[in-house]
Amino acid sequence: MTQALNSLTNLNPYFLKKHIRVRKATLEDVDQVYEVACSVGRSEKVAEQGFLVDDYLSNPRYYKTKLKRRIKRLSHFYVAEFDKIYGFLMAYSKDEWLAENPEWIEDIYWRPDFNKSKLDDFVLVDKTAIMSQLTGMGIGSTLYERLKSDLRKEGIKDIFAETIISPEPNFASLQFRKKQQYTLSGTRYEEYKGTLYTDLIYHKAVE
Repeated sequence: MTQALNSLTNLNPYFLKKHIRVRKATLEDVDQVYEVACSVGRSEKVAEQGFLVDDYLSNPRYYKTKLKRRIKRLSHFYVAEFDKIYGFLMAYSKDEWLAENPEWIEDIYWRPDFNKSKLDDFVLVDKTAIMSQLTGMGIGSTLYERLKSDLRKEGIKDIFAETIISPEPNFASLQFRKKQQYTLSGTRYEEYKGTLYTDLIYHKAVE
């Protein structure tokens, strides 16, 4: 794997983005998706590379089972592959998200100028993960393009996403929100496994 990653990091990002293929995830992808999650979901967080909150290495069986359930249930779970999978994006429809987080809309401190009609129908991007050595090479943007293409076909016009700023700020995620021209819409506080997190809520229209 290290040799393959080294060869990819030496590629021109435009070449890599052109040849990365994005498709819907299948159950057969679980091991490779888990490998990507482990590269950015560890006990030690690297703010500049981006991270997932959970420590995926701590319990492989639990997290692989959880990923399988998401692949089976979610309408928008994508993987980006070249010679193997190097990134994934997991997004929830409004109904899927509120089924797991029923108080989400009420828990957010929305900006006074935020138009709440954008909450009528939306998807929420819960996780975007790129193999840690390959961040900044356009793979995340390619995943987003596929998501937006599918949302246009479905008539969904609004995307939301969350980015953690405390206790450890996810600088890579913040930079990606800026790159994708998201607008800050609100703030949410969430206690998870005994830690209080501060999340910024971002919105983007599907062009």
